[in-house]
Amino acid sequence: MSTRGTFIAGTTALVVVAAAAGGVRSFAVAADAPAKMTTLGDWLRMLPDGTVEMYTDKVEVGMGVPTGFAQFVADDLDVSFDRVRPILGDTSDTVAAGGVGGSFSTYRGNFPIRNAAAEMRRVLLAAAALQLGVPVTQLSVNDGVIHVASDATKTLRYTDVLGALTSVPKFPQTGDGFSVDLTVPAKPKDWADYRIAGSSLPRKDAAGKAFGRYPYVTSVKPAGMVHGRFVYPPSIGATLVSVDESSIHGIGDARVIRVAGFAGVVATREWDAVRAARALKTTWTQPAVTLPAQAKLADFMWAQPAIKESTVKNGDVDATIGNAPLEASYFWPFQSHANMGPGCSVVDVRDDGVTVWSGTQKTHALRQGISKLLNRPPEGIRVVWLSDAGSYGRAGLEESAAAAAFLSRAIGRPVRVQSMRADNTQWGTKSPAMTARLRGNVQNGGIVAFDAVIRQFNGNEIFSQPSVAGSFLAGQMAGFPNDAVVYEFGQYGESTAKYEIPNVRSTAALIAPFAPGNSPLRTSHMRDPEGPGTTFIVESFVDELAARAGVDAIAFRIHHLKVPRHIEALQTVAKASGWDTRPSASSKRVGANGELIGRGVAFATRIETIVATVAEVGVNPKTGAVRVRRIICAHDCGFIVNPKALQGTIEANLIQSISRTIYEEATFNDHTVTSSDWVSYPIAHMRDIPDEVKVVMISRPTIAPGGAGEPSSRPVAAAIANAVFDATGVRVRTAPLTPKNVLAAMHAQGKIT
Repeated sequence: MSTRGTFIAGTTALVVVAAAAGGVRSFAVAADAPAKMTTLGDWLRMLPDGTVEMYTDKVEVGMGVPTGFAQFVADDLDVSFDRVRPILGDTSDTVAAGGVGGSFSTYRGNFPIRNAAAEMRRVLLAAAALQLGVPVTQLSVNDGVIHVASDATKTLRYTDVLGALTSVPKFPQTGDGFSVDLTVPAKPKDWADYRIAGSSLPRKDAAGKAFGRYPYVTSVKPAGMVHGRFVYPPSIGATLVSVDESSIHGIGDARVIRVAGFAGVVATREWDAVRAARALKTTWTQPAVTLPAQAKLADFMWAQPAIKESTVKNGDVDATIGNAPLEASYFWPFQSHANMGPGCSVVDVRDDGVTVWSGTQKTHALRQGISKLLNRPPEGIRVVWLSDAGSYGRAGLEESAAAAAFLSRAIGRPVRVQSMRADNTQWGTKSPAMTARLRGNVQNGGIVAFDAVIRQFNGNEIFSQPSVAGSFLAGQMAGFPNDAVVYEFGQYGESTAKYEIPNVRSTAALIAPFAPGNSPLRTSHMRDPEGPGTTFIVESFVDELAARAGVDAIAFRIHHLKVPRHIEALQTVAKASGWDTRPSASSKRVGANGELIGRGVAFATRIETIVATVAEVGVNPKTGAVRVRRIICAHDCGFIVNPKALQGTIEANLIQSISRTIYEEATFNDHTVTSSDWVSYPIAHMRDIPDEVKVVMISRPTIAPGGAGEPSSRPVAAAIANAVFDATGVRVRTAPLTPKNVLAAMHAQGKIT
């Protein structure tokens, strides 16, 4: 990897280049240029051997985004894909552009990297034109070799004119977070002109992972490193009173570190750190919070005052809903990230700087958070990204970094903290529980009024960016307040599709968290925040309205849509699934094993991406067990950068969403979360994979790419629940669709006694 020292950033204010028409022009960096300026070397660096290093804070969390960026760079520079080497996440080398999240990585992140590649090509061609004595318009490039159209004997390599890059000035950087862009004279290729981008090339990380060469944060071992663990509160909201350090005497060289209410241990051997954390005797304040009975959580939520509200309104619902509206109540539970492996970080706090090795999705934000935890300037902190156990939101990987920072500062040595899986599942942030009451009515085959009240815990109680000291559990234990709460709602038309309905009223209300800190039910971003829960609620109720109208579920949705791409997605999934056009629950199908078989559909939009999903299920009428037999997804995200990678992302998303629909619910007693392993927090197994998982990608080669990491999460739960209704005639309005909840719905709706 090159360093800033090997790529000389230009400092001249005036640069002369060959104009597009073959003449000469100049451009200057104005004296009053924007404060944020970056060089091409902040994004791309070409080495003397022709390798192109691509610098991005869009790290690899399993969806191939850096590979897609490398395809764009190769295309815009006209070099081979193999020449492009992604450098991911390191805060010393990359521009802060929001990191990974919100399905914004490709959707927004493609612009600055494409602009940088186009500008690098333009500068190199301009220098080549001067050296060859021909207009730029006479030049073409093939794998980094510049050719003259009128004289085949005249060629140059990019590396022959590499010196032209040393005098390139800094360029204005616009926007913040995910909206960061680079303003350059050049323009990248039109979407329809890409050839490398748009093809199914192998992911850059695939070979290393397949052959055991990929670098993971768990393998980091700086000289002098010791191991650490920290001690969790015994109950929600409890604070540390005292520690009996003598209780771990004799466990190797383990010692206790305290930072206000934070208590941790360090030891040379990891097993000693694990044993010491378990053996350490601590005293905590008595619980100030008593959690409600889990079975009564929805009732508890309705009894709480709203702290914030968001309302969407159109027309007059009360005047048009009629005397006998359809009414229903729905519930979506707390869910855990439940990473397959526990989070790990290594932190080395020294007088002259801090180094953090982490698998965070957002390295620059983590640098800000560690800066605030340690009261050190962010310029002296470097976060180095290495892959961890996987992450879809604020999963808790950064919690180990916060604890390691405290421990390393105390002992002056690098400290490795690897969470235990049980701690990660129990104490990691949760997606918020939601409940809803809906009313609606239909006339002449269409919805005339739709009224929803959705109540939930805040979806962003713990800030999705790890940039605030009080958003870390270790920070809260040490006394930092959680003072960066962002109020986030699961609102109709925002976390769901928006239909053409003349009279709509939707109120999304937030209730206060159970405790201001030290809570195992802290809520934050999980894959597609609020999307699966809100869409489960709304798309299930839309299906209820379709059934009341006696109209086929897909035809009913198309009737309420006018955007051609939206309609095409539903038509595509209908064709791909062999959809049986009829009103739901109007035809009984029984499988060979006695299962009741049904099909259901749900529709969703997320930013610029459109998804329609059909599920076919089998329901055991005696046990209530739901099995997803087939799942078919029509997915339209515009330009498809890497079809194979996108297909894998969507397939994995569908399977993960089946798990969330059928199994996943964080459980708790009166004082803490009780789900901490694969027994108490079950997830889908191989036996739960449908017989058919089909993804139909609708290609839009002339439209900019939309986000694809999360949208296919959105409609799965509703499609499955609607299929259960088609099979049984029973609406299961409580997720997850466990046998217990299915049987309870059957009893309540008189289908079994």
